[in-house]
Order: sequence, then C-alpha cells, then structure tokens
Amino acid sequence: MTFAGFPPKVRFTPVPNPLFGPLLEQIDDLGELKCTLRLIWLLHQKKGVPRYVTLDELLADGVLVRSLGAGSRDARSEIERGLELAVKRGSFAAGPLGGGDPAQQVYVLNTEKDRRALAEARVERSNGETSRAETWEGATERPNIFVLYEDNVGMLSPMVSEELKEAEELYPQSWIEDAFREAVTNNKRSWRYIAAILDRWEREGRNDGGTGRYPRTAGYEQHQRR
Repeated sequence: MTFAGFPPKVRFTPVPNPLFGPLLEQIDDLGELKCTLRLIWLLHQKKGVPRYVTLDELLADGVLVRSLGAGSRDARSEIERGLELAVKRGSFAAGPLGGGDPAQQVYVLNTEKDRRALAEARVERSNGETSRAETWEGATERPNIFVLYEDNVGMLSPMVSEELKEAEELYPQSWIEDAFREAVTNNKRSWRYIAAILDRWEREGRNDGGTGRYPRTAGYEQHQRR
C-alpha cells in the first residue's frame, strides 16, 4: 500500500532529539523501533504527572497490534518484546505505578523528572496516600477539519482550503466536529452551511447546556478586522 501523503494541516509530535542520533544508530529491531515511536506519540496525548502509558493501553493500541501482529506473529508477545528492548536500552523507564500490582505496569520517558515522579507515585500509593499521578484523557486520533470536509462534503478546492484553515484557528475542535455532524443530520452538506453554524454559535452561544460562547482568540480578532 502506498502512503497518500500528509494532509495540508498535518499535526506534529515533539520527539526527543537523541532518537534521531544515537538511538537511531543503536536500534536494530523493527519491533523496538515501532514500540518506541508509538509510545512517544501516546505519551504526548496524555495529561498528568507523571505522563505514563499503561501496558494494557499499549496492548490494546490498534496501531501497534496491526503493525506488529501481521502474518503469523502474536501481537501481544511482539509488543511486550519491543517494550522490553526499549526499556533495556534506556529509552523508557517502567514499573508498577503503586501497590506492586503487575496489572498497573506503566511506561514513562526515561528522564530524571519522570523517573522521580513515577517513584514518588509508587511510594505514595504503597503508603495508602493519594498518588500525584492524575487521571489522563485517553489517546484518541481525531480527524482534522480537512478530513471531515472530504469525508462529509466532497473534494477540496483551494478557496475552501483557506477557509478551513481559518476556521480551525478560530473554533475548538469539538465545535467543528459537531457542526459537521449537524450539517450531515440536516442533509446540508456544504461548507457555507457549516460555517454559518459556527458563526452563529460564536455570536449567540451554543444551546447545549454549556457556558455560552467560545472565548475569542487573537486569530478571531484579526479575522474580524479584515
């Protein structure tokens, strides 16, 4: 299968520079490399102190399962093997979050700050105290506005692409997704209709039980002055 290329508004994930230098030279196992890249991506989707990913999350991750479970290979054993190699190399630190429960095995980036935070969380939990580790938002891949448009409206034109870029800067992702959903429900599959929904919500507030309008950004103020 040939990769179709990156979308116009592709997002980027920060990656530690050593991965492109000494680690890239040292890693000679494809499973380890895939686990390393995916785990870094998952860590950057998380919130909390320390940032960690559980073993259960990794074993249930569709990208890892599909990429390491092809053919006759067992995905679970390949993921566990790749993670073991990555931890042994020193890319990540791992251990139970607290209480010695193997089911709570977690992985953090191998930095002094994250190692210390993980160790403190283990001590606090083993003492029966509340851990500093916070509940995280799950890692989810949400479609950007260009994907939403192509999936629900049609082919992109240069003019529409510019308007989509502007809208993505002005409105929260949840609003954009809901506006597309409303347009599809009402069988009004046009960007003009969707943009009108977003504009109305910004001016009048959303009637969804929320607090009202989305706070205006610098991008919005610049847009209004044009």
